[in-house]
Amino acid sequence: MTMTALVAPIVGDYEASADLAALLVRTRQDDTLSVTAETLRLSCKCAHCTRARFDGRFPEAFPGIAITAIGDLGYGLNISFSDGHDRGIYPKPYLLSLAGQ
Repeated sequence: MTMTALVAPIVGDYEASADLAALLVRTRQDDTLSVTAETLRLSCKCAHCTRARFDGRFPEAFPGIAITAIGDLGYGLNISFSDGHDRGIYPKPYLLSLAGQ
């Protein structure tokens, strides 16, 4: 009997797209995944965004939002956006789940 081990994707590298509208994530398995800036902004789980959702103040969309900076924290990325929001930390497994992996 042959057993095949499943290997979970691991983030190898990342960058903002040329138009800053998406995060491009390359896995160590050489897959390139893309997550739009709007999806990232809508998926922020920081305390500020969580509270805004709870209070019903969180926007339903962020049209035209762009990525302005990316900081690597080792376990995740701190992504800043063109609306001034810079509190979100996205653990790398969470990024992969947002990209559909």
